[in-house]
Amino acid sequence: MKTLCVYCGSNPGSKPIYTERAIALGTRLAKDGITLVYGGGNVGLMGVVADAVLAAGGEVVGVIPEQLVNWEVAHKGVTRLEVVGSMHERKARMFDLSDGFVALPGGFGTLDEMFEMLTWRQLGIGDKPCAFFDVDGFYAPLMGMLDRMVAERFLHPDQRDDLWHGDDLDAMLAWMHAYKPAQADKWMDEKRRKAMR
Repeated sequence: MKTLCVYCGSNPGSKPIYTERAIALGTRLAKDGITLVYGGGNVGLMGVVADAVLAAGGEVVGVIPEQLVNWEVAHKGVTRLEVVGSMHERKARMFDLSDGFVALPGGFGTLDEMFEMLTWRQLGIGDKPCAFFDVDGFYAPLMGMLDRMVAERFLHPDQRDDLWHGDDLDAMLAWMHAYKPAQADKWMDEKRRKAMR
């Protein structure tokens, strides 16, 4: 794993621990020689994780839509800043540049980006690891919702299990390095349908 995409909030959140864990992740990526790919902003946790990578001597690639550059939220100090035409182009470019995806705490945008990657993987478009790096139980309710999707048979258990969730940075990176994608298909064959009954 040479590059890791981090999705996170354009706000810092309400607790100092969000910033602390973003710094820890960024510092660790630089130490491990992993290039950060992210949304290119200089605000919120986005700016924090990018600054942490740079401060530790690592490389950062930002991908940002032109509109956000015009709103003056682009990070001018990253190793490389790629300006694209739309949010759709941004997601596709970040996918192409990245070997895996991590979500720190964030809002609609963070969930949108991570769930699109999970959906692409489910449909066979990608096979890259996805992890929710939890901070202070932030993602625990979301994991409960995924379990509900499985219980109500909207999500295959193999696909639910094919992502990482936790707060241990070492464990997360080890899982991502060793990742083997699940073979569960979105459109389950008859045998699997019967097994879920």
